[in-house]
Amino acid sequence: MPLREQTDVKEIEIILNTILNINSPPVARCRLLSSGFNPGHALNIAEDIGGHKECIACGSCVDACPFLFREPSRREKTEQRTSMALEIIVGADCDQCDACVLACPQVDTTIKNYVVNRRMIEVMSRLEQRIGDEDEPDLDLFVEEAVA
Repeated sequence: MPLREQTDVKEIEIILNTILNINSPPVARCRLLSSGFNPGHALNIAEDIGGHKECIACGSCVDACPFLFREPSRREKTEQRTSMALEIIVGADCDQCDACVLACPQVDTTIKNYVVNRRMIEVMSRLEQRIGDEDEPDLDLFVEEAVA
């Protein structure tokens, strides 16, 4: 379960942006950042991690991923519905939309609020630039179906 007292986002903003800018689903790293890092950004291994940092395999991140919606055949690679499975089956093809972060019940609201309030404009702008790209025909179809 995420922490009740949320971290001041200014304390983690640099590392959070580094994580969100990696071209891979960021949900697992954001989950760890939610309550597993001390202010110096080193894992606090003295803390009991049971119940609040590990993936609970709910599959919310997998279900929220628009890339997997466009390419459902990738889901056949594994039956696991974990954040690590998402990283493996999507990998560098990640849209960097951060939907997985917003869907994860283990990510603190501090991080989710940061994504919504500071990153969504960038995400939408980045995806909008890819619409109409001949290398991204699935994205055009996805947007058409979402709007219709």
